[in-house]
Amino acid sequence: MWIVYYALSRRYTVGALAILILLFGVLAARRMPTDILPEVGIPSINLIWTYNGLPAADMAAKLTSFSESAIMNSVDDIKEVRSETLTGASIMRIDFQPTVSLDRALGQITAVSQTILRRMPPGTSPPLVMRNNISSTPVLLLVLSSDSLTEAQLYDYARLQLRAQIQTIPGIRMTLPYGGAARQIMVDLDPTALQTYGLTPADVTTALERGSPTLPSGSIRENTREMQISLAMSPATAADFLDIPLAARNGALIYLRDVASVRDGAALQTNIARMDGASAVAVALIRLGGASAVEIVNAVRQRLPQIEAAMPAGTRIQPIFDQSVFVDNAIDSIRHEAVLVGVLVAFVVLVFLGSWRSSLIVLSAIPLALLASIAALRLFGYTFNVMTLGGLALAIGILVDNALVDVENTNRNIALGKDVRTAIIDSSREVVFPEMVSTVAICIVLTPILLMTGLSAWVFTPLALAVIFAILASFLLSRTLIPVLCYLLLPADIRSRREPRWTAERLLLKINHGVEHALDTLRQRHHALLVRLGQRGGVVAAGALLVVALGGLAVLSLGREYFPRVDAGQLRLQVRLPAGTRLEETAARLSEIQREIRQIIPPAELLTIYEQIGVPDAINLAQVDSAVVGSFEAELMLQLRTPHGPSDAYLSQIRRRVAERFSDVTLF
Repeated sequence: MWIVYYALSRRYTVGALAILILLFGVLAARRMPTDILPEVGIPSINLIWTYNGLPAADMAAKLTSFSESAIMNSVDDIKEVRSETLTGASIMRIDFQPTVSLDRALGQITAVSQTILRRMPPGTSPPLVMRNNISSTPVLLLVLSSDSLTEAQLYDYARLQLRAQIQTIPGIRMTLPYGGAARQIMVDLDPTALQTYGLTPADVTTALERGSPTLPSGSIRENTREMQISLAMSPATAADFLDIPLAARNGALIYLRDVASVRDGAALQTNIARMDGASAVAVALIRLGGASAVEIVNAVRQRLPQIEAAMPAGTRIQPIFDQSVFVDNAIDSIRHEAVLVGVLVAFVVLVFLGSWRSSLIVLSAIPLALLASIAALRLFGYTFNVMTLGGLALAIGILVDNALVDVENTNRNIALGKDVRTAIIDSSREVVFPEMVSTVAICIVLTPILLMTGLSAWVFTPLALAVIFAILASFLLSRTLIPVLCYLLLPADIRSRREPRWTAERLLLKINHGVEHALDTLRQRHHALLVRLGQRGGVVAAGALLVVALGGLAVLSLGREYFPRVDAGQLRLQVRLPAGTRLEETAARLSEIQREIRQIIPPAELLTIYEQIGVPDAINLAQVDSAVVGSFEAELMLQLRTPHGPSDAYLSQIRRRVAERFSDVTLF
């Protein structure tokens, strides 16, 4: 009780405390990063081996297994090593114990990989070693299309120019392009000419490697001048390759132009990206750990006009699959719930107490408790996400209790004839123990969440802390701010009850008297009902058992999800054709599936369909989760307009239609 006495005697101090909570809470809310899920800090490293054309079985036997064994024997604090091997690529994910020094682990893995490189198949490239942050997820997809550039040129534009414009945004990483093909100088050999001159393709390869070296040249000093010398050893254009000598026959040089033609082309395409059926090149923007997904998306959208102005004529860029929609929906839900709670609380207090001042006291404590929780979450390094926002939404209903109980009990003591100060002190003495037990009980219920380990600990701990911080702040405010506000506002409330000056106050008093009369009548009827039920114990027991049985059946039929479903109008489908299907055939079959989807979803609701066919670059597989393992698989991403019908209903129809029309296609 000492804190209530202190608050009443130091009212300005309590006011300053409330202002500080307001300022720090608003400042924390403005600066707190906003993301889809909480930051997951499980220490992990990705190791990517590549060897173009090497079959998956050989990759697994000669690279993956050997590398796994070397890492397990030489790197400290390893928790788990997982690998995924495809044709020409091996992706290893090494998870570590929480106490690991990740910088030391990176150094050890790099050193081990360089050491075993000599025992790998000849021509093996050094692996790419990168930190793997589970929270680093794609937040936006940029799709490029052009009427003036080839797919190879569009691929290079996305890989070079677009990267330079996007990477300067803080907290972002851009993947390598999906779709298109890397630009390459293609040398097309003439087998007949090779046989005529007695050459082999290996001779041409050796000549190309030998004929375009990069060599230092130095300088020439003559009289008073010094001139830098450059050697024209490397071809500057595709046509210059034709002048590379291959061999000498009977004193005559044989050039590349004698046995081959050269063109500026593209590498063999292993991945196709299409939007609404048209060829395209796409890049995914990945949020780095600790950055705000919403801020990143907003920064990219603000920069898009500048990027479009600098693009080649006829080239377009379109952002799709904005993942910040989930966060925006969650924030809007919290705002809606906060407003709804405020309106309902104000209505209840007005009706049952007949006082707008009491409503104001109750409503002032709820946002301050939420802001105090936000400030504490920011102090501990947490972000706005689905879990913390869910915790704040859960806390709103609990926060009403402390403030409402204090104000109502104070009004009750005033109605007994006590002065305001005595009523506040007596009311606080009567409710402090029940409120403390309630607060501690809620904290105890949520404490086991703080003892979780692994992924669940990172995901659910912010939710528990958001609730705990909010109810602790609410309990503190109910002992300090609410007594002070009651002391300042309720005397005027007492005078208005005795001599209401406004029509609204007289109307509130009449409504309050009517409600009290109705409650007295309801209380009498309730007492009579309890007496009758007490005489029929069997009926009450049967009713209780029926409710328990219905609840048990509901539990058995209730769905189970790790996260609550949010219908943001985005569907991601994995399509698998028979193994061995060519990339071009897979693309043709996807066109048929897309036509069926467009018959299911109304055109007014379907915004775009993005297709990603075949295996992307191995680096992309390491950075973005994907189940694609060959040219016979693809991903379909559907974006619906707002408003739209239930996404789950459309998904069920798509499943049935694909199963009926395409018996050899697996969809998930």
